[in-house]
Amino acid sequence: MITVNMDKAREIKRDQIRAERDPILAALDVEFMRAVEQGDTAKQAEVSAKKQALRDATKHPAIDAAQTPEELKQVNPL
Repeated sequence: MITVNMDKAREIKRDQIRAERDPILAALDVEFMRAVEQGDTAKQAEVSAKKQALRDATKHPAIDAAQTPEELKQVNPL
């Protein structure tokens, strides 16, 4: 019988989320800098909120709540 180390599996899932969010964060950085150049503080706040949500994706409660690898695969906080 194969036993899955769920703690390790959760860390792998978090690493996958980080890899998926990196290009999104990079695009948002460009969007934020354009808003800074234009003096658009509303857009800056909007982009900042999106970036924070992406950063928080690795703390999604469903990751820790997953009891099986199958449940963990279904978690998609992005």
